Amino acid sequence: MKQVSVIFYLCLYVAAANAATIDTAFVHSNSMHKEIKCVVIKPSVYDGKKEFPVVYLLHGYSGNYRDWITNVPTIKQYADQDSLVIVCPDGNYNSWYLDAPMDSTVRYETFVSKELVSYVDAHYKTIKDKAGRGITGLSMGGHGAFYLAFRHQDVFGAAGSMSGGVDIRPYPLNWDMAKLLGSYKEHPENWEANTDINLVHLLTSKSLAIIFDCGIDDFFYKVNVALHEKLLYYGITHDFIVRPGGHTWDYWANAIPFQLLFMKRYFDSNKK
Repeated sequence: MKQVSVIFYLCLYVAAANAATIDTAFVHSNSMHKEIKCVVIKPSVYDGKKEFPVVYLLHGYSGNYRDWITNVPTIKQYADQDSLVIVCPDGNYNSWYLDAPMDSTVRYETFVSKELVSYVDAHYKTIKDKAGRGITGLSMGGHGAFYLAFRHQDVFGAAGSMSGGVDIRPYPLNWDMAKLLGSYKEHPENWEANTDINLVHLLTSKSLAIIFDCGIDDFFYKVNVALHEKLLYYGITHDFIVRPGGHTWDYWANAIPFQLLFMKRYFDSNKK
């Protein structure tokens, strides 16, 4: 029994020694004049010498920076197996990752695409190029990931979305978006300019590696299919996955390893 116990605890020690590590970073935003919390997951092979690709992973409406590690703790294993740094920023409960036209205190487009990327590249050993950066998220974060990547193709090389609100126009009374954009009736131009599906014209056939998925029981299913069809019409290469499921953590826990594998393959394809 003693020998078995020693082996058991030795195995636990080795597993712990090879586990991903988690930092909580306090990133100052000059544009919003505040500190923003972020989770940074480093793979076990991170040694401060080799540069690693980074995936920015966004939470959904009413969530926060700890949502992913709390609800999908296996995210640490995925960072290990894919040799990725994963960064989960706080996007406020309802920012939609916009620089809001109607609220000058909401500047999450600027924060994620500029301030956060600069901070991560300055404080961690990262590939400081779009070839080593991806971004994805769920629901509001799926909208945010595509919104930021489509508008900042010089920053992000790969983009994903899970159950994303990729067209916000059908939901003018939902999720406090009118606080950011004004009412659809009075400010339709803000809604038209800040919805993912209307940003497809910014893309070229291979300017961005794109993956997105949505469950057939999800209330965002139709807008995701519409985006897929528009990308096909414009000849934009992308992966679109449809599975049974709704707007749930069970669905996103199943989706995230596919998203990260897609991004790892993109990063690997850019290695010299």
